[in-house]
Amino acid sequence: MAIDPQLLDYYRRLSERYAGQPVPAGAAGRRARFAEIAATSVVPDPEGITSTDMELVLPGRTLAVRLFRPEGVAEPRLIVYFHGGGWVVGSQDTHHSVAALLAADTGCAVASVDYRLAPEHPFPAPCDDALQAVLWFAEQRDRLRLDAGFLAVAGDSAGGHLAAQAARWANAHGRPGLVNAQLLIYPVAAPVLASESYRAFADGPGLTRDEMAWFWTAFIGAERLAAGAAIEDTRIHLMGAAPQHLPPASVVIVAAHDVLRDDGLAYADYLVRYGAPVITLEASGMTHGFARLQPDVPRAREWMRRAAQAFKELAEDI
Repeated sequence: MAIDPQLLDYYRRLSERYAGQPVPAGAAGRRARFAEIAATSVVPDPEGITSTDMELVLPGRTLAVRLFRPEGVAEPRLIVYFHGGGWVVGSQDTHHSVAALLAADTGCAVASVDYRLAPEHPFPAPCDDALQAVLWFAEQRDRLRLDAGFLAVAGDSAGGHLAAQAARWANAHGRPGLVNAQLLIYPVAAPVLASESYRAFADGPGLTRDEMAWFWTAFIGAERLAAGAAIEDTRIHLMGAAPQHLPPASVVIVAAHDVLRDDGLAYADYLVRYGAPVITLEASGMTHGFARLQPDVPRAREWMRRAAQAFKELAEDI
């Protein structure tokens, strides 16, 4: 199916806005450009959702967190959410509406975490932050008036990668079954840029193969990227080893027109192959980043509602 017309119109407007301007070469310039673009897709929070900024104090660093809560729910379930941006760009501000809408759609509290970014803080710093954030919130659920019997992770793109590896490592190094569920939105799964979707959508729109190569290099370095599929560290290659300590419920949604489509589908197959319950959705007509474009593209909003509903259905039995 073709790319959604309203999504194409969004890209047309974006192209006109930045016509003749090269992609910034460094991380700081890319962050500023991304923040400027993302600001146009942030809307007021849904009715019944409140947000509070807080700080997560960890050894040697402090992470900013924005906690979204559904009003009228005494002890909501918690989803710890990690924003996308290739481990290099993005923030809780650029993905504010993604987290707010996720809270509204799932009825859960959503903690959006600002982890440290590469290349200033390359691997394993973002992974360490994601894991420590999950463990911190697990310990603070009673104090924060959250359901102490449930914990989930979520993330989009590189944030989906961080969420998945954090869930696995939290269950391995926290306690078995600590993370009950995960919602992964067009996740990065492996430092391998040779899949069919990488070839078909190498030039975008939304995300290009060259951009992903740049992001991976900033995150893990050129030498590890060259090793690609041979990497066994599941903090980098989500499928690099036989699975252990997986969450008992997973929802994976991918965009049909996305270089990362096959990453998400391969990870979902990996979960199924080893007996982990998973719902896989392929969002027809969508490109990378559609979760952030819900205010601009009604069909993107509908796909994210479907993903949230699938998550709620799986989580009901936990």
